[in-house]
Amino acid sequence: MSTEIAELVGRAGPYLTAAVAAYGTGALTPVERAAVETTADIGRRMLTAAWRHRDERGRADLVAAVADAAAEPDDEDASAALRQQIKRALREDEELRRELTALLPRQENRGVTVTASGPRSIAAGGNIGVAITGDGHTAPER
Repeated sequence: MSTEIAELVGRAGPYLTAAVAAYGTGALTPVERAAVETTADIGRRMLTAAWRHRDERGRADLVAAVADAAAEPDDEDASAALRQQIKRALREDEELRRELTALLPRQENRGVTVTASGPRSIAAGGNIGVAITGDGHTAPER
């Protein structure tokens, strides 16, 4: 179960961060409009769901974590503390796990994501043997 929760929190992290960056502490305030399915809106819906499922102390802890993350959006420790609050809520509430999982976009491709970045970069999804970038080198003779 803890692996499932860790994976869920890992997938939810970018949404939570986007919600806090976009809405600040207002991320915990219900909005009466049809939310566009943006990253920030999904994160806001996750935060409000977590808040609804918590008791008074859990709500206070979540509000404090959101406030800290909103005050310092580039602080990895503040983001980690928020994720920890969500993880704690998920461990204690199976219904919340189902609700947050349903909010996340479906993962159609669980394969490897490879990104090439920078001049003359290459990307490969596994061991491709020798990679020649064309920087004046020639292929080895066979």
